[in-house]
Amino acid sequence: MYVSNHLSLVEEQRQHVDSIAERTAQFLAAGGTIYQGKSPSINPPPPHRSTKIDPETILKRRKPPITAAERKVLRKLAEAL
Repeated sequence: MYVSNHLSLVEEQRQHVDSIAERTAQFLAAGGTIYQGKSPSINPPPPHRSTKIDPETILKRRKPPITAAERKVLRKLAEAL
């Protein structure tokens, strides 16, 4: 048997549930209608990226790796020392 730890919380909110149900019934009896709209998407689209480029921003670019030819030259220089 399962006993919820939140049972007292459920019972505390019972008066609000009854009140909402009563007001909903009054609204419908007075000729009101309930419209159930489309549910929102779970993940909203990301914000649009700005096309503005700040001229003061210094772009940090990665230097290209050393080529095999440059590596050979460095080895020859190191051996000469």
